[in-house]
Amino acid sequence: MNKARRTVISLAVLAAAALAALPASAQRYPEKPLRYVVPYASGGGTDILARSLAPKVGEALGQALIVENRAGAGGNIGADAVAKAAPDGYTILMGANTIPINASLGKLPFDLVKDFSPVAMLASAPMVLVVHPSVKANTVKELIAEARANPGKLNYSNAGNGTPQHLSAALFSQMTGIDITHIVYKGAGPAVTDLVGGQTQVAFMTMAAVKAHIAAGKLKALAVAPARRSQAMPELPTVAEAGVPGFEVDLWYGVYAPANTPRDVVTRLNNEFNRAMTAPDIKERLATLGFEAWTGTPDLLATQTRNDLARYADIVKKGNIKAEQ
Repeated sequence: MNKARRTVISLAVLAAAALAALPASAQRYPEKPLRYVVPYASGGGTDILARSLAPKVGEALGQALIVENRAGAGGNIGADAVAKAAPDGYTILMGANTIPINASLGKLPFDLVKDFSPVAMLASAPMVLVVHPSVKANTVKELIAEARANPGKLNYSNAGNGTPQHLSAALFSQMTGIDITHIVYKGAGPAVTDLVGGQTQVAFMTMAAVKAHIAAGKLKALAVAPARRSQAMPELPTVAEAGVPGFEVDLWYGVYAPANTPRDVVTRLNNEFNRAMTAPDIKERLATLGFEAWTGTPDLLATQTRNDLARYADIVKKGNIKAEQ
């Protein structure tokens, strides 16, 4: 047997040995399409992100990701269905930080920490603190001073009780001691409409919802809510940088699987979702819709989930905030 043939055989033996050393679930997975549950109606941010990633992740896995919208109870119905699914990697949840918010607003039919295996943090949709041009303030510190000088006279455009936009504004008031009245709307759309019209004067809204109005001079942007500056508007300081140290609120999206899903399956899914989220074509398309890639290991999502559970519980308690009835 010549040397080249011996080398080929040796490599084949090593490859077979490596394959045999893998867990059985890694060797077989996936053998059928995955059920990709979006716990909200079609057309929203969570649904758009899921449908943008599904084809590329499915191609990499060799099996389709079938997006299933299971809306209701603020995302709890779909999340509960995934929590109770078999932990085999064939049912996954497109989650968002509205779920830890829900936990702070009332009892859930599942435990977000015990009943899920975090898979991958995917993206954030940075919120920005904006004011109507009638507000004299051009900085966060000036807004705080104006609100203190006129307690109760400024109004927040509140996108709905218990929404990330609402809790961002509540935290801002709690940390600064200012009195700004919440005007509750059924969603961000009408809240932004009245903000632009001057019926309300202050709001925390997603970049996607207000960027065009900022560019047109119909709203003034003062700062962004996350702990890091936005890729879309890097000139804006964070609220923490601008005068409220420690302020940090993220509107984020991540993938979960049922608890006890095999670790090698979680790792495989994490790798493929990370690759898809950072692929140039996906990243560019999602950026136009207000998403920013925020990827990492499953531990990143686990940590963010635990942090948000504690953070929002504190905001809700201090603000005596109730869920929508």
